[in-house]
Amino acid sequence: MTRMSSRAVAAAFLVLTVAWPLLASAQPAPSMPPPSLPAAAATNNSRLEKAYVALQALKRAITDDPKKLTKNWCGPDVCNYFGVYCAPAPDDPCQRTVAGVDLNHGDLAGTLPEELGLLSDLAVFHLNSNRFCGSLPESLRSLHLLHEIDVSNNQLSGPFPSQLLCLPNVQYVDIRFNNFCGEVPAAIFDKKIDALFINNNHFEFSLPVSFTNSTASVIVLANLPRVSGCLPSSIGDMAGTLNELILLNSGISSCIPPEIGKLDKLTVLDLSFNNIAGTLPDTIGNMRALEQLDVAHNQLAGEIPESICELPHLKNFTYSYNFFCGEPHRCLEVPRIDDRQNCIAGRPDQRPGEQCISFLHQPRVQCDAHGCIAPPSPPPPPPPVHAPPPPVY
Repeated sequence: MTRMSSRAVAAAFLVLTVAWPLLASAQPAPSMPPPSLPAAAATNNSRLEKAYVALQALKRAITDDPKKLTKNWCGPDVCNYFGVYCAPAPDDPCQRTVAGVDLNHGDLAGTLPEELGLLSDLAVFHLNSNRFCGSLPESLRSLHLLHEIDVSNNQLSGPFPSQLLCLPNVQYVDIRFNNFCGEVPAAIFDKKIDALFINNNHFEFSLPVSFTNSTASVIVLANLPRVSGCLPSSIGDMAGTLNELILLNSGISSCIPPEIGKLDKLTVLDLSFNNIAGTLPDTIGNMRALEQLDVAHNQLAGEIPESICELPHLKNFTYSYNFFCGEPHRCLEVPRIDDRQNCIAGRPDQRPGEQCISFLHQPRVQCDAHGCIAPPSPPPPPPPVHAPPPPVY
């Protein structure tokens, strides 16, 4: 049995010892009955019998195992399989059950079989940095004790795996660096999860109203250039839990609402490489926990508020490639800043003067009540032309 990471072990024990008493009475059986087992697998433990079926199906679905991780996946003693973690069953401590599968960085190729739904006590499912393709099996919706799923950095495809919406105890969702596409269901932001990583896929959706319902401490929607929408003024509602928000290169066209200053637990805010316009609200100076702020490569203008540069924990402030025209001297005392390619007089590596003048002559950006960039007001109509009175004969 391989040793899992301390986080994986902690997650497995958390679910199996804390969540199970709340769920045991309502736990449904997996929808797929196990096929018959070889006699050697008869262990008088139905959980391990089903795990044997599931893990053997996974082994058969693996087409390339260059590190020989599944070489010892033989026989019914699944608790000795490499990458498989067993623990006492949540409702019967005299029986053991498979609590975790951790095959991270295995370079495994293949697909994920439906039999994985037989691992009904699974708390941790880690398969990142492999070459699995196809879609996530529908049977994963049976894993009602699943706490962490990490299938990042594979070749998985298809629509957003809606099975995740059926998992009542999932806290950590990481599907980044795959080929998932289409809409991201708004319901994912209503789930009580702690971390959501869906970056570097091919999703195409607009930030839903439910976005600010999320209770996650970390949300990463980076490198999803087909995302649209605005940062809503209700973003302050996430103040109770949000620690990191990364929306870089996500296709957002928005202003930054002043209510963002309510996020007083936020340590990382990355809004770079978008179409964010207007000014930096000085309420960001209320985000006392902020350590990293990146708004580079946008259309922001005006002056940098001094209150931001006075934040006690700010270590990295990047606002290059915008159109800022002034920065307080206090900003130069931040441990690491990047103010290149702006319109700040006296600072090196700024935009050419004609670019700055052209930008300043554009209509001033207006933001609507929803945080979106309002369309420019149409020019006033020309005054009416009064025809001269007809001549009198």
